[in-house]
Amino acid sequence: MSAIIDSFIAPPCHDDINILWQDEHLLLIDKPSGLLSLSGKNPQNLDSVHYRLVQMFPGCTLVHRLDFGTSGLMVVARNKAINAALCQQFSQRSVEKVYSALLCGHLENDEGVIDAPIAKDPALFPLMSICAINGKPSRSRYRVVERFYQGTGVPLTRVELTPETGRTHQLRIHCQRLGHPILGCDLYGGLDAPGAEGTPRLMLHASVLNFIHPVSGEPVNARHAAPF
Repeated sequence: MSAIIDSFIAPPCHDDINILWQDEHLLLIDKPSGLLSLSGKNPQNLDSVHYRLVQMFPGCTLVHRLDFGTSGLMVVARNKAINAALCQQFSQRSVEKVYSALLCGHLENDEGVIDAPIAKDPALFPLMSICAINGKPSRSRYRVVERFYQGTGVPLTRVELTPETGRTHQLRIHCQRLGHPILGCDLYGGLDAPGAEGTPRLMLHASVLNFIHPVSGEPVNARHAAPF
């Protein structure tokens, strides 16, 4: 089996983490695009959501992650007990997550489901692959918000994406499978379409996060509009 070698060095991220809401148990934040969720093994990849937040909130831990290029909503636990309770909700798939994205081209259907198993392959790292034999079940839903043309006539579709499972790169590879990669996605074809090569970031944003507060038992329905 091939060894995985991660040579990625994150460029500096000058954008701040926006703390949207907090109490003594947890934080709701807006992660900027271009910031790692967790620090990498390479010392040049020290800067991350966790590294920054632990300076202000000692003992805080991440409950889930967003890809480096993805922006948007994250919930952060302020102690281990809260982390365990929130992780249980994520593992039971009772947390609702909805993402906003811009896809290359105009989708034919207004909504649909992408059901395609995803597998890791060290030989392709960091890419994931669709594999019916070794892949884990992976399912995403999409809904078209609008179809439009950008700039000099580049066709784009704004969609809402709802992952029913939580595989690495799931939305990115599922949109590629759909034939309409996420604009700005360097790994799965989002820079290959005419007019897409200068896109400054991955056009994927976690815009909805619904869960139950582990202490109060009240629903937390977080919304944060995409900046694109």
